[in-house]
Amino acid sequence: MVTAKEAAAAMDPSKYVRYTPEQVEALERLYYECPKPSSLRRQQLVRDCPVLANVDPKQIKVWFQNRRCREKQRKESSRLQALNRKLMAMNKLLMEENDRLQKQVSQLVYENGYYRQQTQSAGLTTTDTSCESVVTSGQQNVAAAQPQAQPRDASPAGLMSIAEETLTEFLSKATGTAVEWVQMPGMKPGPDSIGIIAISHGCAGVAARACGLVGMEPAKVAEILKDRPLWLRDCRSMEVVNVLPAGNNGTIELLYMQLYAPTTLAPARDFWLLRYTSILDDGSLVVCERSLSSKQGGPSMPFVQPFIRGEMLPSGFLIRPSDGGGSIIHIVDHMDLEPWSVPEVVRPLYESSAMVAQKTSMAALHYLRQVAHEDTHSVITGWGRQPAALRALSQKLTRGFNEALNGLADDGWSVIESDGVDDVCISVNSSPSKVINCNAAFNNGLPMVSSSVLCAKASMLLQDVSPPALLRFMREQRSQWADSNLDAFFASAMKPNFCNLPMSRLGGFSGQVILPLAHTFDPEEFLEVIKLGNASTYQDTLMHRDLFLLQMYNGVDENTVGTCSELIFAPIDASFSDDSPLLPSGFRIIPIDSPLDTPSPKCTLDLASTLEVGTPRSRIHGAGGSGNAACAGSKAVMTIAFQFAFESHLQDSVVTMARQYMRSIIASVQRIALALSSSRLVPQAGGISHAPAAAAAATPEAATLSIWICQSYRFHFGAELIKSADASGCEAGLKALWHHASAILCCSLKAMPVFTFANQSGLDMLETTLVALQDITLEKVFDEQGRKNLCAELPGVMEQGFACIPGGLCVSGLGRPVSYEKALAWKVLDDDSGAHCICFMFVNWSFVASM
Repeated sequence: MVTAKEAAAAMDPSKYVRYTPEQVEALERLYYECPKPSSLRRQQLVRDCPVLANVDPKQIKVWFQNRRCREKQRKESSRLQALNRKLMAMNKLLMEENDRLQKQVSQLVYENGYYRQQTQSAGLTTTDTSCESVVTSGQQNVAAAQPQAQPRDASPAGLMSIAEETLTEFLSKATGTAVEWVQMPGMKPGPDSIGIIAISHGCAGVAARACGLVGMEPAKVAEILKDRPLWLRDCRSMEVVNVLPAGNNGTIELLYMQLYAPTTLAPARDFWLLRYTSILDDGSLVVCERSLSSKQGGPSMPFVQPFIRGEMLPSGFLIRPSDGGGSIIHIVDHMDLEPWSVPEVVRPLYESSAMVAQKTSMAALHYLRQVAHEDTHSVITGWGRQPAALRALSQKLTRGFNEALNGLADDGWSVIESDGVDDVCISVNSSPSKVINCNAAFNNGLPMVSSSVLCAKASMLLQDVSPPALLRFMREQRSQWADSNLDAFFASAMKPNFCNLPMSRLGGFSGQVILPLAHTFDPEEFLEVIKLGNASTYQDTLMHRDLFLLQMYNGVDENTVGTCSELIFAPIDASFSDDSPLLPSGFRIIPIDSPLDTPSPKCTLDLASTLEVGTPRSRIHGAGGSGNAACAGSKAVMTIAFQFAFESHLQDSVVTMARQYMRSIIASVQRIALALSSSRLVPQAGGISHAPAAAAAATPEAATLSIWICQSYRFHFGAELIKSADASGCEAGLKALWHHASAILCCSLKAMPVFTFANQSGLDMLETTLVALQDITLEKVFDEQGRKNLCAELPGVMEQGFACIPGGLCVSGLGRPVSYEKALAWKVLDDDSGAHCICFMFVNWSFVASM
């Protein structure tokens, strides 16, 4: 029996209540259903559970608060423990790296002393200075230092000898001092970094090394890394020719691997490899590889046209179990890509260790970390798709683009004769597999009429322009370079059904709307669906609707060395299924590391002789911002490839149309690149490209306009727009206006006002650039209510000179709703007190989250 005193104590919320096991069980049951129940739900719980009848609802509220706090503490404790394990593993890696560097320093000190002693003794003891004696002694030293390797045959014993030698050389690179490693620029180790990334210095070929921690068992890590086409985007194929057993449960494999060329200016590469898998005495799993050639002996592989045979020097993966779970991985990629076989202007691509690190070593670590994260977390990404399905879509986009770009004969491609100008290359593929895949992707019960696929491709040289900034602009302003009518015409040849994407998420936007899907295994890679509104067709009523593209966009980080930027897209059909073949097109820009004072080749690339981009050095000199310094004098190769399905009897007309379309795209890219280079637009982190204040200050018109804006604001409102300390000079005033927190935009005094100037916050709000700003009219920015307010206040602005517009919503250039607290409008007066333009200032603006 519960006494009245005990019941009163239980009803007092200030008293501590000791719950019975039955009460705790009832509360836990509700907590798992609803961790934060409302007051009505708690009262209902008291009524439904007799065991809680004597507990005050306020006490139940306190219990749920404490329970949520304990859950939060438990999650935080788990997170800190995982972080601690990661830091301990990273600390172990850093200690090993420190030991390796100490060994390297000791070796260099020893070699320095030895050579100094040899030089001194040679100077004291050498009496015969004839050429013959010097040459003879040098040959003897070389022979003593580098004993000749014994020739080996293709027998198992000979292959085992090559495998053991490969293992020794690989380990000396992974954990020893065989290669002088230097930290890759911009890749500092830390708890949030991918790992320790280093590139070679002063060794033969190009080499990269990556060390990191992955939450997977060594056996699974080795299985993934050995399947190179799974994570290496440039890998066309890898065939296991033969497998031999070896000691320690190991294997020796003979492999033939082909790599796509990244641009039309270079041939593809192939490799004839020996791969050795073994377990070391300390339990570490090692997979090492090297090329087989006449130097090592072993079986030979005939050359395959049109591939250039590359050489893989001892490389591989060292995988050790970590004390806190998972695996510690050392990756070494060391290759000789035969740079002599490519034009001189793109030769730096094949001599860049940073490029090998980005495309191979770091790609492997990114993929492993993503798979490990998916194994430990339940991840559902855009539109209910699993991450593995999104990775497959991204892989198909890249692979299809590479296949069209390389145009290999064994894939069914044949080159069409040029029209006399070698700027655009046209290839046609009429192989049954290509045609069947294309029609399978876009048929869905309709007659299959596409009998061929055409690819138009070209390469061009870019100077003094940031590749991420250029592709970001092209992604956001597709109308600046694409012809929607031609896109719809070529899409109509494939006759897709009405796209069955979730229409509730698409909204009623016209023009281009970007619908994000997710990040893929590369954190700087985005997968998205593009809706092109009202894409009318050519003689096809079935296509009178919106056109949808699946698009991949990567290489957005300007601070990463050797980053390749890509914008690849393909039409999608009604099903948008994971296994649907795609017909990708797009752009790829690869930076070329070259000195600023290196003269540009006149006629090395397609279109290089007619391409005039970049700004004079005198204009670049002194530009502010690190991005400007990076862009000044920089070079990059842009490769463009577009694929079209068509009927075979229309080949001649389609070839002509595709060639003209490609040339119009090239001209548009040149125009955009020239505008970006001239404006020196520098992309901000995670946003749109903008012009820095230092660049704007170089324009007298912009400095004058900033003075007029501030003076007119002071005249109309009786207050200062910017602090007097920030407006001590023309350039300082323009800089302060550029970095003002509110969005400041100027529009022309025309029947259809268009924007002529915006500060950085204004460009952020409109999600546009200075280049595309003039294409945005004033009425497109405001919503319906905003336009009514504007119509009511605009006469007052022209008569009184200023007005205050109530808060509301406006629309960015990409269709996103933006809220603002209020908007001030005033008439900007020039030096003669004449009306120059109208200035708007949107105060406390922010993007509205879509539901």
